[in-house]
Amino acid sequence: QVDLVESGGGLVQAGGSLRLSCTASGRTADELAMTWFRQAPGKEREAVGGISMTWGVTYYRDSVRGRFTISKDNAKNTIFLQMKSLKPEDTAVYYCAANVRGEINFAPDANDYWGQGTQVTVSS
Repeated sequence: QVDLVESGGGLVQAGGSLRLSCTASGRTADELAMTWFRQAPGKEREAVGGISMTWGVTYYRDSVRGRFTISKDNAKNTIFLQMKSLKPEDTAVYYCAANVRGEINFAPDANDYWGQGTQVTVSS
């Protein structure tokens, strides 16, 4: 069992920045892969990017590459999503998910545990 708790969401103006955190508990995160997803109203959940807690390898969806950065702190079982140059279309509930096989997988069903989500709203 892995419990995930996100934090750091809020309201920000377009062009602004925000940093989200996701902390895992229940087992060490060292062997996990963790992925950030988001879901806007009326849209499907989509992956933003992921990180291997073992290797530190990261992958991003094209629309956020260069604006979003995922990092990790294994000692704190925590990952971060630093978001810059935010756009109104980034508005969504952001979730972190964990894959216990250590695989970064952008398919929601391939991830085993989910956080409760944190709202990010970007005003124009």
